[in-house]
Amino acid sequence: MTTSAQTKTDSAAQARREAQRITLIGAALDGVVGIAKLIVGKLVGSQALIADGIHSLSDLVTDAFVLVATHFGRQAPDRSHPWGHERIETLGTLVLGSLLIAVAGAIGWEGVLRSWELIFGTLSIPLPGALGIGVAVISLIAKEAIFRATLKVARKQKSRLLEANAWHSRSDALSTVAVLVGLIGTQLGAGWMDGIAAIIVAVMVGKIGVSLAWEASRELIDTALPREQQRAMSECLLSLPEVRGAHDLRSRTLAGRIVLEVHLLVAPRISVSEGHAIGHHAVARLKSEFPQLSDVLYHIDPEDDSHIGQADTTHPTPMQPLPLRSEIITALDVCWQSHPVWQERSGLMLHYVNHVTTPPSAPSSAPHVDVQLEVAEQAFTSLSECNLAPSSRNTTVDELQRLAKDVRWLGTVRLSIISRAQDAET
Repeated sequence: MTTSAQTKTDSAAQARREAQRITLIGAALDGVVGIAKLIVGKLVGSQALIADGIHSLSDLVTDAFVLVATHFGRQAPDRSHPWGHERIETLGTLVLGSLLIAVAGAIGWEGVLRSWELIFGTLSIPLPGALGIGVAVISLIAKEAIFRATLKVARKQKSRLLEANAWHSRSDALSTVAVLVGLIGTQLGAGWMDGIAAIIVAVMVGKIGVSLAWEASRELIDTALPREQQRAMSECLLSLPEVRGAHDLRSRTLAGRIVLEVHLLVAPRISVSEGHAIGHHAVARLKSEFPQLSDVLYHIDPEDDSHIGQADTTHPTPMQPLPLRSEIITALDVCWQSHPVWQERSGLMLHYVNHVTTPPSAPSSAPHVDVQLEVAEQAFTSLSECNLAPSSRNTTVDELQRLAKDVRWLGTVRLSIISRAQDAET
């Protein structure tokens, strides 16, 4: 393992331990606070305090999900999961949101029944006293502290799951505020406020649950980034002079990471290696501007195919009949096998023109292949001296074009005289 890879692995392990440590601290706090609320709520007869205690204890379940998802979701990619395991964290976030919605429904229903009995029935509850109000205040301070600590770690690691768990703690703190209002109201003689406070708790918890479940669901179905962010990424790519266009930009998220696919339009006659280098520079520039980008898959286009949909490029149409190199060599060998320039060639360069289907309104020629023959200077001079080939390059090209006039896909033929023969035909 290289030094950089080892450093990356150690950093990931440290981040996982930090995430698990803050989650365990939060779980311990949830257990203590939840049990205290249940006991004191039972003693003083406060349904809102009991409901808030159940909410705090429910955090233990979500904390367990966070621990499991953090452990398995941050494992390195393997053969079965080449993109990694981050979606486990997304699934954990979805489960977390669903549990919050269920808890909110139970608390809300109990609050409605409680409010009905307090307002229209004969039910009366004792005053909570300093004990009930004191427990609520201590719980509020504790949950706000764990929220801030967890959120700090979540933003440092850019973890949506930890951030969701942090806001879960904040929802507990907010619900405690509502409970505190209810307890104070009861102490002042407005006992019905206890049941109303429980309903408010349910609404707050349910809102957080729906938000978490919605965001996780959007990620699981590969929802794209906002249009503004996609536009900014396209502008970043176009800031590279060698990139003439960027289209078919597709994005998705993986537990806070961004995966991007894009087509880059470059000059049509550059080499494969130059196109590859342009792609590397484009990716580096993107990642420097958008740190959340983890994987960028780029396709180098020598011509603009932005008018073609993804489904069309996956299944080529009959308008794309141009042959590949092996077929081209076979066909040209039939036409030029007796020509000395073809026999002495040291290289063959192909340029595909309008290889993609163009729209009917496009003023372009039919798809064809331009061929450039490379012949070593020494070999071409020898051929000319032996009268095996005309001394004029243009005459030679005209003759080659005439011999291959029946090859329907053949475009322009060029002859390039190079100073040194290449080792092998490419």
